[in-house]
Amino acid sequence: MKMLKAYILPLIVLMMSSAYAHAGEDTLDTGDTAWMLTSTVLVLLMCLPGLALFYGGLVRSKNVLSIFVQCFAMAGVMSILWVVFGYAVAAGSGGCAYFGWDESFLFLNHIQESTLAGTMPESVWVTFQMTFIIISPAIIIGAFAERMKFSAVLVFTVIWTVLSYLPMWHMAWGGGLFHHWGAIDFAGGNVVHINAGIAGLVACIFVGKRKGFPGPALVPHNVPYVIAGASLLWVGWFGFNAGSAGGANGSAGMAMLTTQVATAIAVVVWMALEWIVSKKPTAVGAATGAVAGLVAITPAAGSTDVAGALAIGAISSGVCYFAATKLKHALGYDDSLDVFGVHGVGGIVGALLTGVFIREGYDATGGLAQFLVQGKSVVVTILWSGAAATVAIMAAKLLCRGIRVEEDVEQGGLDRAEHGEEAYNWEA
Repeated sequence: MKMLKAYILPLIVLMMSSAYAHAGEDTLDTGDTAWMLTSTVLVLLMCLPGLALFYGGLVRSKNVLSIFVQCFAMAGVMSILWVVFGYAVAAGSGGCAYFGWDESFLFLNHIQESTLAGTMPESVWVTFQMTFIIISPAIIIGAFAERMKFSAVLVFTVIWTVLSYLPMWHMAWGGGLFHHWGAIDFAGGNVVHINAGIAGLVACIFVGKRKGFPGPALVPHNVPYVIAGASLLWVGWFGFNAGSAGGANGSAGMAMLTTQVATAIAVVVWMALEWIVSKKPTAVGAATGAVAGLVAITPAAGSTDVAGALAIGAISSGVCYFAATKLKHALGYDDSLDVFGVHGVGGIVGALLTGVFIREGYDATGGLAQFLVQGKSVVVTILWSGAAATVAIMAAKLLCRGIRVEEDVEQGGLDRAEHGEEAYNWEA
């Protein structure tokens, strides 16, 4: 019996633990899979109905359906683009530092029920990333809301996605340029937010200002929509950030914690600034502050600590506040729903601060070297997305015989003219 306790039982335990460790590397992990399934649903929730409600409430009542239709269209069009060839361009390992390619990924023909990506089915990973390609161009539509043809929206977003989103995905997450540099982009600071923010800025400049901008008539028509949409974005963002850990693990836990902390302080700072500057903290301001914090913590969610998250959330909220309320008026561009002011600027601030606030023990260069690497990735993203957006908007202008609706259509609203419906039946 003593021999059994001293030698045989430890040997059995060692063999079982070794077998378990080996199985963890090569077989499905149901915990990781369950979390990634949940994260996928949460990120889809961010666009439908989160972003649709958030943007829809910010526009005037005559344009709310156009926002909803555009968000739905992104969910449909981008899903098809991703499975037909997008995943092959983004995730294929046979490309270069800027583009990936693997022809076996076309139409996702390589995926079977048993095909794994790490410890989850590759079908789950592909669908999770599909939600990212849905929301990225959907973010852009807020920049030119209330004045761009629906046909031009579709052409512009498809071309921009092919020219900018897919290569940016490969550069950051597919083993491309940013990966080789050692740049940190945990959940999409460069890939999603700076990328979309710059595209939105380019597009809104090309489309031109709304009639009456700036003016008191251009106000949100439904503030409860805005708050409800921002709330859904906040909840869904846990899938966006914590899901980017790729499983139910410690990295996901830290990403969830830092996301909540950064968003909370961003709300408080934005409301405090409104209270100081305009004497009244507003509901729209609180919602916008939350989104600014969520955007900024996205690249750093897996690499920073609580103190870093507080700093990133507070700094980004202050910078985005002045970008959204002062910068666009000073420079004279009409970014309808502050896509550049929140996503572009917040993404830039967050990406840079990711190199500053790295928690102890995280595997990264850190210090000035990491900050400079982050800066290089930001510059490339800005230039790349700006060039791609310019090509895309010019192509849309050519193919759609103009990108802006007629003046009478803008006056009457896009809902009736572009989609043949109205959000509210005032006579019923």
